[in-house]
Amino acid sequence: MSGTDAVNAGHESQTPLPDGAWSETHPAPPAEMQNRPRASGRRADAGRFRFPTAILLTCAALGVAGGLLLAPANWLSTILFPVLPIVSVAMAGLWLLPSVIGLRLLRRPLVGMLVGLLAGLVIVPFSGYGFSSVLTNLWWAAFAELPFLFVIWRYWGTWMHYIGALVVSVVYPVMAWVSFDLGAFGLWYQVLFFAVTLASCVGATALGILIADRLRRAGVGGRLPQPRRSRP
Repeated sequence: MSGTDAVNAGHESQTPLPDGAWSETHPAPPAEMQNRPRASGRRADAGRFRFPTAILLTCAALGVAGGLLLAPANWLSTILFPVLPIVSVAMAGLWLLPSVIGLRLLRRPLVGMLVGLLAGLVIVPFSGYGFSSVLTNLWWAAFAELPFLFVIWRYWGTWMHYIGALVVSVVYPVMAWVSFDLGAFGLWYQVLFFAVTLASCVGATALGILIADRLRRAGVGGRLPQPRRSRP
């Protein structure tokens, strides 16, 4: 090999392939390796907040179905409120149901809030409360979404759904204390009120999980694009 060939061979060992790639026998120098873009977890996280058409259509279907369920439940609860408040509050868990189904089935960030929003919009013409029904639905949907928010939607364990049900079953009676005039009743009635609210919220959550799991077995959730998990 001549001296010229040796020099050329040394020069070729540092020549990149097309598109800036380096061969396996001639790896890129350290400086080049450091400048290469790396797969970022932020990109994977951002992908989880995208809503493909299939996801949006499923949320819309769940929102409409939830609205059709909540419209008569809203009127029945309003009628029972002044005469049988305990029976009225026994229906409270139904407001969690659409969002629980959406979160359990789709396992996407904010789908619980989206389903709650759509269900609220559906019942606006029928509720008698106007757009305040949307705020009510979003309030309940927030508790279904809250446990997953705290883990940044990275964990979807079944028990997480029940955390939201437990929290709202305590918060709701406290916030509705004046509306139901619970202070005018004895301790036994107050305890019963909390217990009925708890049973309603936990029962509706269990029903939502059951419905979502059956929908998934039927292929509804399996046909939808699932969010990619970021590599460690």
